[in-house]
Amino acid sequence: MVSFFVSFLSCAILTLLVIKFAKKHDAALDSDYDAVQKVHSHEVARIGGVPIFLAVAFSSIVSALREPAMATWLMALIACSAIALAGGIAEDYTGKVAPSRRLLLTMFAALLACLLLDARLERVDFPWGVLVLQAAWIVLPLTVVAVAGIANAFNIIDGFNGLASVVGICMLLSLAYVALQVGDMFILVMAMIVAGATAGFLIWNYPVGLIFLGDGGAYLIGFLLGELTLLLVMRNPGVSTWYAALLLIYPAFETIFSAYRRMFVRGKSPAMPDGIHLHSLIFRRVVQWTVGPREARALMKRNARTSPYLWLFSLMAVIPATVFWKNTGVLMLFCLLFIISYLWLYVRIVRFKSPRWLFFKRRGRK
Repeated sequence: MVSFFVSFLSCAILTLLVIKFAKKHDAALDSDYDAVQKVHSHEVARIGGVPIFLAVAFSSIVSALREPAMATWLMALIACSAIALAGGIAEDYTGKVAPSRRLLLTMFAALLACLLLDARLERVDFPWGVLVLQAAWIVLPLTVVAVAGIANAFNIIDGFNGLASVVGICMLLSLAYVALQVGDMFILVMAMIVAGATAGFLIWNYPVGLIFLGDGGAYLIGFLLGELTLLLVMRNPGVSTWYAALLLIYPAFETIFSAYRRMFVRGKSPAMPDGIHLHSLIFRRVVQWTVGPREARALMKRNARTSPYLWLFSLMAVIPATVFWKNTGVLMLFCLLFIISYLWLYVRIVRFKSPRWLFFKRRGRK
């Protein structure tokens, strides 16, 4: 818990300083209100990844001083995550870094983690046995694509204040719990550090959105989550690989489904942004208790009230993953149930047949 609070306090202070710096120097302010995925009406700094990274690095140094045996692992992971952060931060400042370049940089960071941390996807569990992956030409590409894919997936779900942050915190706390059960102190400490830093950022991001994660913050959290989940599963054979699959299934399936929808349904590039993600649909077709779709105050309220829907939805995967972390068959069943639930809900909302229990009565103006 010390790691969590050190990281939380340092990130809360650093985030406030970054907000003031960005406003004073007009640094990385998001003022593109009309883009397809934009749902804010005032200039906001979109470099939340900077204070999160600095807080994680500072807290890791503190933890390394307290537990020297973990120092090498902590510093190696920080170095790899800095590479994943770099491409996103460059995009946040310039707006000119192509998604393919950011993805390639994150893939390089994952490859470096393979070498420095031995973070490799070397097995897949099944109820009837274990499929061992040995060939380097299979293991390395699979590992790199998996970790970079999760980093990119977190960037995709980062659409509303607090959405990606809270989802990430829940997943990190799950990792910390399972790591505690199997006695993996490195994963436990690092998961608490990243969760603490994300929570410190969150108090300035939700509900009013004084700062955004930006591409840098989303890639950073996604990369760290991907690496920590991979390391936990591979270092501890008692943890099913399907724990990782279920834990990360919300951002992962959102990304896979979005790519399918863009390529095969709309006939467009999978990298082209659109406004029909599940969270975007909930924002536009479910959250109806405020009036004036582009009025600043109403827009802010709708933004903040969208995220809790997705927090609860993601917990449909995080909770069973945490409870059944070593039961492969049950985890596979919950993966299937989550996918069915996602598709059912998405289709209902698209067809303007959203379930009644999703709606709340609109309050009149005071």
